[in-house]
Amino acid sequence: MIFNAHPRLYWGKYGANPDHSWLAITPGHLHVGSIVIATPGLLGVTPAGGREVAFPPLVTIPSHYDLAGAREWHLAFAWLLVVPGVLFWLWGFARRHFSRDLAPHRAELSPRHLWDDIKAHARLRFPKGPAAARYNILQKLAYCSVIFVLLPGIILTGLTMSPGMDAAWPWLPAVFGGRQSARSIHFLCAMGLAAFIVVHLIMVVLAGPINEIRSMVTGRYRLPVEKES
Repeated sequence: MIFNAHPRLYWGKYGANPDHSWLAITPGHLHVGSIVIATPGLLGVTPAGGREVAFPPLVTIPSHYDLAGAREWHLAFAWLLVVPGVLFWLWGFARRHFSRDLAPHRAELSPRHLWDDIKAHARLRFPKGPAAARYNILQKLAYCSVIFVLLPGIILTGLTMSPGMDAAWPWLPAVFGGRQSARSIHFLCAMGLAAFIVVHLIMVVLAGPINEIRSMVTGRYRLPVEKES
């Protein structure tokens, strides 16, 4: 909903309507640089009796156009992201979860190992036996990207767009190359988190939702049995 108020993204210190945007959503089209993608009925829609919006009411909060209300919801959800996130960070470092379970080993980062893991996932061949109890390299890279790149990035760029924080921490806009660059990075981090959630849920369903969800709630995980050759 906040993006609907100005459905364009810029780099640097630009950001007025006449300025060149690197991403824009117009009625029925997505513009990424010089590339134009038709999105009829998906992006750039006009709800019945409403104004043209980039994202349809089905995926916005509130569902009707309300920039002030969207900002209030945004701040409320921000606390639900930051507070548990900080606690998880402290727990992860204190219990050595990050260094013990998520840090990739040198052998795992070899091109051959990465390619083999990509092929196995593409064929829906998931680890069995004791190997299923450990994170594979694609999981490690995905989780580390979320924990150490996307989450800090979305928080810091969000602070950068706050005039009050700009006054308190004037170095923030300089770090991200201006408030408009921060807005672009903020949007990209948000889309990255959304993509991670979608892929994560799909993999949970494909790997066996009962066993996977039970392990999240109770901590008890039944190792998938390897098939006999």
